[in-house]
Amino acid sequence: MMEWIVLRRAARALRLAGFFALGACTHLPGQGTDLQRLADAMRSRPIVLLGEVHDNAEQHALRAQALRELLASGARPALLMEQFDRERQTEIDKAMAQAGATADDVIKAAGAQDVGWAWPLYRPFIALALKYRLPLVAANVSRADARRVSQEGLSATGFDARVPVGIESYQTNTILASHCGMLNEAQARRMATAQVARDQFMARLLSEYSQRGAVLLAGNGHVRNDVGVPTWLPPAVRQRSVGIGLLENGETGAEAYDRVVTTAAPAARPDPCEGMKRPAS
Repeated sequence: MMEWIVLRRAARALRLAGFFALGACTHLPGQGTDLQRLADAMRSRPIVLLGEVHDNAEQHALRAQALRELLASGARPALLMEQFDRERQTEIDKAMAQAGATADDVIKAAGAQDVGWAWPLYRPFIALALKYRLPLVAANVSRADARRVSQEGLSATGFDARVPVGIESYQTNTILASHCGMLNEAQARRMATAQVARDQFMARLLSEYSQRGAVLLAGNGHVRNDVGVPTWLPPAVRQRSVGIGLLENGETGAEAYDRVVTTAAPAARPDPCEGMKRPAS
C-alpha cells in the first residue's frame, strides 16, 4: 500500500487498536479457522511474505498470533517490516540490543513515532522480535529515497530499470486511482518507479536472510505474485517463499497470492478522495 494511504488511515486505525494488549493472545470471532489456515501457510515455507490491509486491526491480531505460534515452535526468522525506513537500521539495531528495551523504545529510536503508521497495531510484532531476539530489519525505501528514484530513475539510484510493462502499468494505474484524479499519467509513472524500488529492496533483503528464514510484514500490494516483491526474487529464493494475502470480505484478486486468508472489513471508511479535493476557487 502507498504511504499516502497509510497517512489517511492512521487515525482510523488508532480507534481500532483496542484489539491489542502487548504480548497477549487476542481472540476474535471466527478466528480459530483463520488462525489455523494462516499458521499453516506460514509454516509451509521458510520465507514468508505476509500481507495486510494497514488499518485492519483484526488482521494484525491474527498475524501476531500466527507469528507467536511460529516462534513458539522454534523458528527464528528475521522480521522485515515495511514500517521502518532503511536508513534507520543502525538506530534500530542499537535499540534492539539494549537491555529491557520495549517496542516503543525501538519505534522512537527509529524516529518513526510520527511517520503515520498506527503503531499500536505493530507493537506486538516488535515485542516478539525483542522477546525472541530476532533481527528486526527496516524494509522500506523512505520518502526521501523515493523522491530521488522518481526524479533520477531506477538505474541511477542502484535499482533494476528493466521493469516489465505489466508491472509498470499496474503500479501507475494504482497510483492514479489512489490520488483521485489529482495526478496526470506522467506524474504517476514517475511515482510508480518508487514503488518498484521498494519491491526490489524488499526482495534483496529476503534474499539476504533466505538461509535463516524471514517474515516480511508489508501491504498486500507488495506481496502479490504478479507485480510485487515475488517478481524480483531470484528463482531459488522464490521457490522457498510463500506470499500470503490478507484480504477483506468482498476484495478481489485472491489469485495474485500463494495463500489467502479473508477477514471482515472494519466499519465503513470515509471516502479517501474527500480530503484530497481542491478547494473551490
